[in-house]
Amino acid sequence: MVAGELLQEQHVLPNSKPEGAVTEGNTNEDSAYKELSNGSVHITLDPKVQKLELPPPDEKEAMLPGEQNNETLETRLYWKRFAVLAVFSLYSLVNAFQWIQYSIISNIFVDYYSVSSTTIDWLSIVYMVAYVPLIFPATWLLDKKGLRMTALLGAGLNALGAWVKCASVGPGLFWVTMTAQVICSVAQVFILGLPSRIASVWFGPREVSTACATAVLGNQLGVAIGFLLPPVLVPNTADDKDLMGHNISIMFYGTAGLSTLFFLLTIFVVKDRPPLPPSKAQAVLSTVPAEDYSYKKSIINLFKNKPFILLLISYGIMTGSFYSVSTLLNQMMITHYPGEELNTGRIGLTLVVAGMLGSILCGIWLDRTKTYKLTTLTVYILSFVGMVVFTFTLNLDHLLVIFFTAGALGFFMTGYLPIGFEFGVEITYPESEGTSSGLLNAFAQVFGIIFTLIQGQLTTDYSPLIGNIFLCAWILLGIVLTALIKSDLKRHGVNVSNINKGQAVSPPHFYFQIISEGSCDTEDWSNGC
Repeated sequence: MVAGELLQEQHVLPNSKPEGAVTEGNTNEDSAYKELSNGSVHITLDPKVQKLELPPPDEKEAMLPGEQNNETLETRLYWKRFAVLAVFSLYSLVNAFQWIQYSIISNIFVDYYSVSSTTIDWLSIVYMVAYVPLIFPATWLLDKKGLRMTALLGAGLNALGAWVKCASVGPGLFWVTMTAQVICSVAQVFILGLPSRIASVWFGPREVSTACATAVLGNQLGVAIGFLLPPVLVPNTADDKDLMGHNISIMFYGTAGLSTLFFLLTIFVVKDRPPLPPSKAQAVLSTVPAEDYSYKKSIINLFKNKPFILLLISYGIMTGSFYSVSTLLNQMMITHYPGEELNTGRIGLTLVVAGMLGSILCGIWLDRTKTYKLTTLTVYILSFVGMVVFTFTLNLDHLLVIFFTAGALGFFMTGYLPIGFEFGVEITYPESEGTSSGLLNAFAQVFGIIFTLIQGQLTTDYSPLIGNIFLCAWILLGIVLTALIKSDLKRHGVNVSNINKGQAVSPPHFYFQIISEGSCDTEDWSNGC
């Protein structure tokens, strides 16, 4: 006879062989099920509840609990994770430096190569253009060949592009420097999607957001140095092009030497993953046979995920705005402050360094609270406020005010980048972190291209004020889209659950009806029947 029915969301692990139909645990909570396991038990799939889904974890209750009892899946943290993170951050830094090194002294390169400012802008825009068509093969490579192969390609192409730039020192060799920049832009495709992958496969659940923020910080630091060093290394010597070329060659050779060193470090340090996974979420994924994974299916699943689509657009708007401001900062500043190339670089440095601080603080906050949507929306709103203030104080003829407003803008706008990565991983788990991050970056590049071209034209034809107002309007739209995102913390749900007791909430979902012969009613189970 049917004595009772237990309906729960069961996380089934491959190759698991429980004794009987129900696994006995070692905790007191499992005592209520001991009697059930002694009876005749069989498991059937209940068609009435196949389509039911449990609600996602509430962000307000998503604080990490104390230690969980979980002996089924072994996890471990390795000290080498810090070396992997450091090496990645270093070669990502050099790649970001090579992106911005032309734009921050665009007037100098316009004079040296005798080309238009729009042509020099394309040395920055090419990074965005190259990313869009190459992101799909790059994420496929990351999923199929692993972290190490992808990292080697990124670091190797970055070094190659840096050495080609050394051959472009000459007033008639703009095409060589453009070729070199194209190579560096291809390298970027194998770099930008790695922070969330490195954080997920090497770092534990209490440090994953901070690790992702640190990995992103390396790229931001490269942008900061790109704002600071080129105006110092290549001063405006319009009356002496030979000296200008000599200074440019010093910058190029220094970059090539460092990028080669970091490529060698990548060879010896970076591995696909540690011997044992760092978290339950990674342990669960490691049990899935490789042949069961379909890259095409993963892409389809991501584009069917409505919250992720909203995040794609809102992330693209915010990050594209940052790309546009960074690329056009020299043009905006020189319009109001002629001859202030050095201070323009310092303002750019202030913008990015403040953003680095924001990234780290936001990463620590997310690791402690797991309030992804609330944090994302708050930072988005404050970025909008910062952009509005920066827009209407740019022409006040007070450089100290610009330093302050640029710092406030950078703290929130640049600090948003790792938040978007981690939020995307949470709402798309168990899809590949590299694929979700790659799509986020692809949308960022698309919006970056559009915003840079339109804002640059508005700045040239009208004024920096009109161009910045254009960005403000788009960021306001991004706030609305972010508010519409439904927060479903799937990865966090796995990390905080006790997989032994079948409490993990991780797709695919399996609902089972457990039917046993005995004498207990469903209501009596809580009493230890």
